[in-house]
Amino acid sequence: MAELNRTDRVVVVGAGMAGAQAALGLRQGGWQGRIALVGDEPHRPYDRPPLSKDVLVGKADATTFDIDWEHLGIELLTGRRAVGLDPGVLRTDAGDVPHDGLVIATGAEARELPGATGTHVLRTVDDALALRALLTPGRRIVLVGAGWIGAETATVARQLGCEVTVVEAGPAPLPGALPAELGALMADWYAAAGAELRCGVGVAAVEPDAVLLTDGTRLDADEVVVGIGARPATGWLAGSGVELDAGGAILVDERLRTSVDGVWAAGDCVAYPSARFATRLGVQHWDHALQSGGAVAASLLGSDAPYDPVPYFWSEQFGRMVQYAGRHADADELLWRGSAADPAWAVLWLRGGALVGMLAVDRPRDLNQARKLIDRGAVLDRALAADPGVQLKAATAG
Repeated sequence: MAELNRTDRVVVVGAGMAGAQAALGLRQGGWQGRIALVGDEPHRPYDRPPLSKDVLVGKADATTFDIDWEHLGIELLTGRRAVGLDPGVLRTDAGDVPHDGLVIATGAEARELPGATGTHVLRTVDDALALRALLTPGRRIVLVGAGWIGAETATVARQLGCEVTVVEAGPAPLPGALPAELGALMADWYAAAGAELRCGVGVAAVEPDAVLLTDGTRLDADEVVVGIGARPATGWLAGSGVELDAGGAILVDERLRTSVDGVWAAGDCVAYPSARFATRLGVQHWDHALQSGGAVAASLLGSDAPYDPVPYFWSEQFGRMVQYAGRHADADELLWRGSAADPAWAVLWLRGGALVGMLAVDRPRDLNQARKLIDRGAVLDRALAADPGVQLKAATAG
């Protein structure tokens, strides 16, 4: 694959965390050529995690990055949606943008309920501001999906005095991300917050003032919020030659290069090879966007370092800090650290004795130590690791 000259023009398409970090990393790393950052929203680049927290609850109206783009000589091209890619040219709905090298960081887009109209999603700052105006005391809110966004939105809606019902087709909150036995523990959090949780049932139809469930139940609803995941925003790459996986994620190599010469990708829209976990990973969380944005800039600048961090994400819900690091599989050994009856608890996943994943509830020190242990493939002493009174870093075998 041909390398770029540092005086070439690089275009970064996607102005979220990954794209912003890519552009910033290029300039701070000594890139002398022109850099353009293209975003489909009219706003200057901003941070997304606070949308379901500070913005939704009314503590902030914007989360714009504190970066002086003009001083850095990075051209912002906002309000331009990517519609296609030809050799050397990014096609947008506001005209063509030529480039010598391209970084794709278009992220992911919220999944909608098929056939439903009049529902809300929470993906952009405009989504958050529009939804915030509707979360007033007494309003009947039905949330579809008890994932991370669903739990965070339910938390805020209850704080604002709304009547909240959460509908989850899976057997417990966070299906697919966690075993049902762990998700079931989180179901109690909904009840304690005064939110009704209905698991094991889907949505049959959304009516003007109600949601009809597959079991025949009719839920009165003033507003319906959908949080059933996101898909890579890569539909615009059809016919470009950029190879995608079955789910639409961009297939990149260990240096975040795509199948097209001179085109890299980072953030929520990629699936990258992980030697650490012996599989391709697609991660749609803030830490991955941050790290991959910096890594793709380093790749353009000539670094040969493979991108393979320990995945990490967090969620603030119902007064708790929930954190996860690593990557577990169903066959991995699950080890409790303490007890679910404790106010703060954690579980570990071991593979051949080595720590590969951890879920921590209000145990941030454990989580920070776990990330380092996973990074080095540490083997744990099970008895020590299960004792919450022992620091996790002191629970290694041998």
